[in-house]
Amino acid sequence: MTNNTVRKALLERKVTLGGWIQCGNAATAEIFAHAGFDWVAADAEHSDFDVASCTQLFRGLHGRGCTPLVRVRENDTLAIRQMLDAGAAGVIIPLIASPQEAQRAVAASKYPPQGVRGYGFARMNEWGANFDLYAASANENVAIVVMIESKQGVENIDAILAVDGVDGVFIGPYDLSGSYGIPGQTDAPAVVEACKHVVAACASTGKSAGLHVVKPTPENVTKAIADGFTFIALGLDSVFLQQGARSALAAARAAIEDAT
Repeated sequence: MTNNTVRKALLERKVTLGGWIQCGNAATAEIFAHAGFDWVAADAEHSDFDVASCTQLFRGLHGRGCTPLVRVRENDTLAIRQMLDAGAAGVIIPLIASPQEAQRAVAASKYPPQGVRGYGFARMNEWGANFDLYAASANENVAIVVMIESKQGVENIDAILAVDGVDGVFIGPYDLSGSYGIPGQTDAPAVVEACKHVVAACASTGKSAGLHVVKPTPENVTKAIADGFTFIALGLDSVFLQQGARSALAAARAAIEDAT
């Protein structure tokens, strides 16, 4: 049985709400954890995050009741292994379009005999102090979410979900729209139907579907849940900072105008 609450929720198709960090650091992770997010993901694909900066972010989350995840830069064995050793309790792997690619992602995330993850003293096993305990439990505790961002991934979704070890999928609507030749048109019928197809496949296999609600409102979060998504990222650090800064400036300028 897993002790990872996010992986448990993925397998039980229960809603979790996560924070997304793209330009922040350990302080941002701490703020998100105190805010009450179930999980926080460091985006190492679309940012300058490396293993060292992610390690600091994971340290910021340690002991705060918020599960540390990472979107790795690519479906690469070393990239996945290093982030898990650094402290990630789960990985989100981009651009999965076939069952073979999903199998490679799972193998990189699990120790033998289920996978090819290499053993070593690292932060996740207390630098060797709890080596045996971590090695024996990691395969059950690491969450593995694959991203569906292409027409091919949608077409292969049943085979991808059939890969043992895939706990859920995370849809990238914008990339998906580009794959269908209509970049940015995330509300286009082809993209909407593709998302519905993926969510239905998840429901039929008992696995979770995830979505990034970049600009969360009560309406679009409610819609995401009604559409069948349970693994939900809410906003990201840069969006929250922009929104807060613009709101403060607008209020200040309005006050100045009223006073003059």
